[in-house]
Amino acid sequence: MKLLLRKMSHADYDYDLIQDGDTIGVGVSGGKDSTLLLYALHKYKEKSGKKFNVIGIHIQLGFNGDSFDPVQTYFENLGIRMIQSPSNVARILEKNLTADGRIRCSLCSKFKKAAVINVAKENGCNKIAFAHHADDAVETLMLNAIYGGKLNTFDPMMYLTESKMTFIRPFIYVRESEIIAQSQQIGLPVIKSGCPMDGVTKRQDMKELLAEIYERFPQSRDNFLKMLHNPDQISLWNPNKKG
Repeated sequence: MKLLLRKMSHADYDYDLIQDGDTIGVGVSGGKDSTLLLYALHKYKEKSGKKFNVIGIHIQLGFNGDSFDPVQTYFENLGIRMIQSPSNVARILEKNLTADGRIRCSLCSKFKKAAVINVAKENGCNKIAFAHHADDAVETLMLNAIYGGKLNTFDPMMYLTESKMTFIRPFIYVRESEIIAQSQQIGLPVIKSGCPMDGVTKRQDMKELLAEIYERFPQSRDNFLKMLHNPDQISLWNPNKKG
């Protein structure tokens, strides 16, 4: 846990993610990443000396996944407040499938984010933390390059002016392998998603492609992450626009 907290502290220092007086709502799906993030922020509060509050927010999407009760009980026993909020996200998504009958992941993400924001505001949160990690950031970069023709990924911290909410990602320097190992060591309850797209998305394809690249070029694993926070070494075309 020390390594993980040290990487969170590094991210906090680099991007000023957490301040005294914050109330942070953590979007908890029940998967390993978000479950560990809530636990880790609870520990970071104890170790960092910063005075902030953290609560868990679980949006019940409506898919037939595992019961969330073990996660709820686990955090209640730690004295961490966990809020469950019902939604009709699954029903809406099932009425807006792609032409080949697939769930629209981008639409799901939009609805989930809106639902978390609403619950966070109702409970006095000024920030929302998501568990996107270092590997997610690189995968997003590659997805945008391949499918969008642009080089960008999500920000460690961003402010949404429309909703007046700040989003932070304390795990940006943490590897997925470290999350898996730490979750198993602690014995965190992890539930299986009921989403029919789980494991069959473009992101999963990118994860598998990157695994092949890392195996062939081991140095690329660290360098791909380094390039996301190394702005002094960006050199891209900038054509002159006339007229």
